[in-house]
Order: sequence, then C-alpha cells, then structure tokens
Amino acid sequence: MNLASDKPVAIAVGDFDTMLDFVYTMWRLKQNPAYAHGLQGILPSAAGIDPGAPGILMGYDFHLTPDGPKLIEINNNAGGLYMGDHLWLPQPDLPCWDDVLVNRLCGMFPENWRQMAIMDEDITQQFMYPEMQAYAEILAMQGRTVLLLSPQDMHLEADGLYAGDLRLDGIYNRHTDFYLESPGLQHMRIAFERRLVQLNPHPRSYALLGDKGRMVDWWRDGFLESLLPPDDIALIRGIVPETRRFSDMHPDTVWDERNRWVFKPAARHGGKGVLLGKGISRKRFAELDPLDTVMQQYVPASEIELNGATFRLDIRLFTHGPELIALAGRVWQGQMTNFRAEGSGWVMLELADS
Repeated sequence: MNLASDKPVAIAVGDFDTMLDFVYTMWRLKQNPAYAHGLQGILPSAAGIDPGAPGILMGYDFHLTPDGPKLIEINNNAGGLYMGDHLWLPQPDLPCWDDVLVNRLCGMFPENWRQMAIMDEDITQQFMYPEMQAYAEILAMQGRTVLLLSPQDMHLEADGLYAGDLRLDGIYNRHTDFYLESPGLQHMRIAFERRLVQLNPHPRSYALLGDKGRMVDWWRDGFLESLLPPDDIALIRGIVPETRRFSDMHPDTVWDERNRWVFKPAARHGGKGVLLGKGISRKRFAELDPLDTVMQQYVPASEIELNGATFRLDIRLFTHGPELIALAGRVWQGQMTNFRAEGSGWVMLELADS
C-alpha cells in the first residue's frame, strides 16, 4: 500500500473520543442477546452460528464534519495497515496500547490456530495480496503454519477442511462473500456450520454490524428503543447518517430529493457500486434495484492540504471487539475513495487538542 505522506495528519482528540465511544456502544449492542433475537427472521442461516469470538479487524470508517464524526461504513474485514517492505503504518502513542502494532495484530488470532489459512477469491490476483503475505509472515513467526489460499485450494472431508493433507484449524477470511453463499464457498460453509473449522471474520460479525441493512435498522422507529438507553441511541443516530431502504420509499419522492442521498448496493462493501444522488441520471436511477439498494444521507468528506494539494480525508478505526487495534487515514481526490490520483493513499494520524 502507498503512504501518502511521511508526516502524520492531525485529528481532534474530541473526534477520536467520539469515534471510540461509538465503537464501544456498537460492541455493547452486538453483545445484547435481544439485538440478535430481533433480527432473527431476516438473517441468513450462516449468521445464526455464534462462534463466540469478535470479528478480526472490524473497520469503522468515518468522515469528519463540523457536527462531529459521521459513520460511512463498518467494514467486516478491513485492510490497509501494511505499507510494504516489512513496514506497517506507524501508530500514535495512545494510553490504551501497551504493545506494538504487530503484536496487537497477532494477538487477535486464537492460539489454537496452529495450522491456518488466509483466504480470498483468486488470492494472488488481489490488490491486497502483499498485505496478506505480510500477515502470513508475522503469524508464521509465532510458530504457526500459514497458507495463502483461494477457496478452490481447500477441500472438505468428514473430519475437517483440508489444504492438501493439512487439516486447517482456522481461516482468516478476506473474502467479501460474507455469508458464504456463492457456489465456490459451499465446502467452507458446510465446514463452518458443522464447526469443523473456525472462520474469522465470520458471517455473524457481518450480519450484526457490517451489513448495510443494520444501518437501516438503527434508524427504524422503535428498534433501538427496545434495546439501548436513550444516551446510546442518541450517540448512534448522531453518528450514523440517516439510512433507508429504497424499497421503503416512493421513487418519485426519492428522485426529487436525490441530491441528499447516496445510493449503495446493500450486499457489497466499500465504494463498489456507490452512486451519488446529485450526479445520477434518470436512466441510471430507474435501473436501481429497490430491494438491493440502501439510501444513506450524503455526508461529504473533510478536506486537508497535503504536499501542496487538496485531498479528501476519511478515518478508519481497526478493532477487535471493543479493543482498538490501529487507526489510519485515507486521502484521495474525487467523490469516491480511491488511490488513483498522485499523492493519494494512507496517512498516519496524530491527536490534537480540539
């Protein structure tokens, strides 16, 4: 990955504290049995399995605004910490950390994963493949056997999931079919559902927090009110932009108000397929699938000056359950997050007085 600057970007300590409070609040919500029970009828079967482990590297992405941080997405398998040449993104000195980043990263993986895989679709072709190689390297230094695999490199037997003759204890899942629904993942799904292999991030972590449908639920009248105290609800709805299902709205009303919305495919991650309402054509609008589209209030990213140019900035908190593992910034040019422009990429962060 590319480091956009060798100097850290400052963010207000008050904004950082708010983002961290949000992470803690979402963890409490996720751990509330009534929350999962209230979603029972709409979750895929794979999400019904509770592995009892927090999601590895759950990423919370925020835009900073004059009204405080606003959540853009919760990423079920966040990447971006590896900079290349055996270097990881430098981290600020925070009181919540008493160990170096690499040790915090390795500490997320269960000790009983002695024979494990890092898995993604066509893994060697992935943009993030060098980062996955770096994870394999640091995990192998703990005495683990770590393989980098595509789904077809594994096969199911009666007693477990295998890569060749090696029975896998666990899989670090970098695939974006979070519910394991595609045909090429059925052997993994069966192994996971039969508890023959551990998988993390797992379907339940995505279902309860990462699925964009949950952002719709958090805005549903009465839903959070039955689960959380008023202060927690105010925090969530103050940070999560208003989010609705397109299918719950009248198309003519949505078209008239399109400038205030961002349209996102419900089942995809990151910026893939995201459309700004202010730039959408009538033809493209008519092609949107109401059942597969969520609408989120448009929140522009903040801007910073970096190396003599203007960039947009967002903030990512990498977490493991309620624990903060790392934080990073991304800078880019244009409407959607991308690193195509010269000077764009990841940036270190430091905290400054508000």
